[in-house]
Amino acid sequence: MFVSVPATSANLGPGFDTLGLAVNLRNEITIKPSKFFSVSTRGEGAENPHIRKNILFMTIFNKTYQCLRGNRDNFRFEFTNRIPISRGLGSSSAVITAALTAAYVAAGERYNKREILNLALEYEPHPDNITPAVMGGFNVACVEDKKVYSKKRKVPDYLKAVLVIPDKTISTAKSRTILPETYKTEEVVYSLSRAAFMTSLFMTESWDLLRIASKDKLHQTRRMKQMPELFEVQKTALNNGAIMSTLSGSGSTFFTLAYNDDSKKIHQALEKNFSQYRVFTRSLDNYGIISKS
Repeated sequence: MFVSVPATSANLGPGFDTLGLAVNLRNEITIKPSKFFSVSTRGEGAENPHIRKNILFMTIFNKTYQCLRGNRDNFRFEFTNRIPISRGLGSSSAVITAALTAAYVAAGERYNKREILNLALEYEPHPDNITPAVMGGFNVACVEDKKVYSKKRKVPDYLKAVLVIPDKTISTAKSRTILPETYKTEEVVYSLSRAAFMTSLFMTESWDLLRIASKDKLHQTRRMKQMPELFEVQKTALNNGAIMSTLSGSGSTFFTLAYNDDSKKIHQALEKNFSQYRVFTRSLDNYGIISKS
């Protein structure tokens, strides 16, 4: 049995807790029937005892599997983690959605992605990461009556994601504490207008206006001030031909969208100017969660 889930980049500037897309950087889990419970982990976070044990995954898996089967069985879980931990690339949402899916697969139960998505709300109340993790592609999502309502648009393969991943983390919970309790009306209108505009641009593949649509006054600048060098990351990406460049989730990763022909130049410029950070270029993902029995 096998489950794979992509990384995600949420918010995309003005789409606070609403917009997100999937990136082809995947965590994979192999599940095998076993006489004894065991876990092995390699890749991102494997040196961290808490992550190595995959406690969050196992908690969700066991609860869901027991609901489906009425009992608990032993399995061997083999994790390959490629999504950086606590870097704004949806590592927690990947764990949550993969655990739910894995429980259905291990229990021999059919599932649909909308069901997985709604179950994930119990563990992650914001739909901007869990939705693209499950569905793939670009997604606009909202929550009503404990259900996720979303629309997806596939992203063409001539676009690439260039990711700058600092060596420091930014906690999502901590980063929310720096946001104001109230906003000026003009700030809200500014970001609402650009989130709506961005959605229309993705849906119509009007990429050249994304630089305007990706601006924000609600959260991005306030969060970037925790790592001022991110302003230079964004400037470098935009000066070298990026379509848009935004903080990924709450950070610390910076997400840049580029045409395939420009991505190499942007990657090289970022790598040269920020050699202390990791720089990845990846395709975007249109599949979301995938599994095999």
